[in-house]
Amino acid sequence: MMKTTRTARTRQARKPARADAGTRTAHSARLALCRHPRPRADHRKRVHDSIAELVPNPENPTPMVRLSPRCNLEPGFEILLKLEGFNPFGSIKDRTASYLLRNLQLQAGQTLVEPSSGNTGIALAALANARGLPIEIAVPEGTPEAQKTLLRFLGVELLEVEDELCPLFPTEGARGVVKSLVESPAYEGRYVSPNQYENELNVEAHYRTTGPEIWQQTGGRIDYFFAGFGTCGTITGVGRYLKEQNPDIRIIGVEPAHRQHQLSGLKKITTLPPEHAPRILDESVLDEIVTVEDRDACETGILLARREGIMAGPTTGALLFAARRFGAGREGTAVVISPDGAARYTSVYAPYLEG
Repeated sequence: MMKTTRTARTRQARKPARADAGTRTAHSARLALCRHPRPRADHRKRVHDSIAELVPNPENPTPMVRLSPRCNLEPGFEILLKLEGFNPFGSIKDRTASYLLRNLQLQAGQTLVEPSSGNTGIALAALANARGLPIEIAVPEGTPEAQKTLLRFLGVELLEVEDELCPLFPTEGARGVVKSLVESPAYEGRYVSPNQYENELNVEAHYRTTGPEIWQQTGGRIDYFFAGFGTCGTITGVGRYLKEQNPDIRIIGVEPAHRQHQLSGLKKITTLPPEHAPRILDESVLDEIVTVEDRDACETGILLARREGIMAGPTTGALLFAARRFGAGREGTAVVISPDGAARYTSVYAPYLEG
């Protein structure tokens, strides 16, 4: 009797746990919703139709990092590093390449061709591949091997030229080769060059994107801007935009100390004859020019990696070295461009690493 009573009680206790069909269906639906939540609209926005859509703009900026006292010894001089290595193809030149190709149309049988020390070529090649366009790149023989390898990886036909990273004459070396391919009647218009060195779209890319991003990310609280001299699209475009927002912002250009150097993408402009200065450079935005030795650039790049965990190229090291030296005893906020990452320059850094 007691056994029967316990069994009955047990059954009675369990009975309420048995849900009817409607309750079970609702419960299953709730579990399914937990396992497979409805996607939010902003998540779907991260699906793109082309890699080209990942090139940054003011709505999708590259990040900035505030350097800590481990790397910035001036408490009153804030240094913000704008990390252009976060571009989809790894450098600030993604912006330039995107604008250069924006409205460019090739005819049947035509091929893109461009001189580059590496980064512009990589960005152009990746974007050309995304659009199904054939491309050839002329590079100086001093271009780091990692950059040449990436260009070959992208399927580019490389034209390696005996040339310096900082050529004196625009008609010689890689630029001269491309000029002859484009202008020679023998090729019957086969080659088309966007010509980053003279194309105002290079400037516009930074006037429309990099400059506004910096202004928005700092909330307009910026006193100094540091960029290198290469094609001069970055310093002209950003400098022009920032000066329009606040004429008191000082624009500091950085160049190698010598014409023969290892700082890919930089050019020494102060020794160039006026007729050979970069045509898109707007000197009216410049307030000061700082020169940096290769060793100082590379050692500062290594310091940045070891004290901040930021792996950037030696050009970043050059700009940061200039900013740290310039900021001694000063106050304010400085934005320093970090053009790319370290991976492409291991051979440049290697001699400066401790054994």
